[in-house]
Amino acid sequence: MKHTIIIAEAGVNHNGNLELARKMIFAAKEAGADYVKFQTAVPELVISQFAPKAEYQKQTTGEAQSQLEMCRAIHLPLTDYAGLKALCDEVGIGFMSTPFDLVSIDCLDALGMDYWKIPSGEITNLPYLRKIARLGGKIILSTGMSELHEVEEALQVIERNGTPRSGVILLHCTTQYPTPMSSVNLRAMDALRSLGCAAVGYSDHTQGISVPIAAVARGAAVIEKHFTLDRSLPGPDHKASLEPDELAAMVRAIRDIEQALGSAEKKVDDVERPNQTVARKSIVAARPIKAGEVFTDENITVKRPGNGISPMRWDAVLGLTAPRDFLPDELITLS
Repeated sequence: MKHTIIIAEAGVNHNGNLELARKMIFAAKEAGADYVKFQTAVPELVISQFAPKAEYQKQTTGEAQSQLEMCRAIHLPLTDYAGLKALCDEVGIGFMSTPFDLVSIDCLDALGMDYWKIPSGEITNLPYLRKIARLGGKIILSTGMSELHEVEEALQVIERNGTPRSGVILLHCTTQYPTPMSSVNLRAMDALRSLGCAAVGYSDHTQGISVPIAAVARGAAVIEKHFTLDRSLPGPDHKASLEPDELAAMVRAIRDIEQALGSAEKKVDDVERPNQTVARKSIVAARPIKAGEVFTDENITVKRPGNGISPMRWDAVLGLTAPRDFLPDELITLS
């Protein structure tokens, strides 16, 4: 049975509050996620003073602050991440954080992570891609806002700098918060598979849990989904995030789908084998039949149960002679 890696994306939904970030670790663990993921940045190294907010950020946080001012308010200092990593180790959930600048990469490299998560916005950031690729770790690369050739170009940079495609998982993603259903395009996962990486997954920004479940049914190896402790909290990402009970429901549904996918082999399952006798049919006497009488379309028929001669042998039975007397509905036997 496959095991989908489920990343509970805390992101910046802690609003720059360390205690809230710690609570999110416990919530992600309780929901059954494999990893809880934050976002690490030195805002001044990521955003210029002239950078505008995205429209969804204006809608969720207003227009009074600049994008830089907003991010200063909701990011944790780099010194907090070692404690969050230690808490994840203690609780028993994987720690991840997405770096948004080169200094943040150094900070996280010192902590050690199973995967480097490259966000969609950095897929055209050559110095950034080089630096992560040279660290030699496994990479999860989101591909929102990208054409297929841009993903291929990023992969070539990663390969040239020491990390093979076999060490990269690609996530299909639509970078809009929330993403309309008409813009999801899960079939784009098939295009990403053509690039020959280790696996393909899905980073979800839709409302609800139906799309990530569908992505698992289409073969997603990784699911990333934003969550929050309270969707009414201020901040840019809360409204497009799951609350803890919804996150737990998504995890349960994905684990159910993993079992339901099974194998590609079509066979009789052990749980249905007893029902073959109940649901299938056999050749039986349609009326009283005397010994020596020839079986015809008039004196035999097909009825349940299925523990006698299969109706697939109907033509072989016709014309044979009854070896004994048969009562109506009695299973036909040939000896």
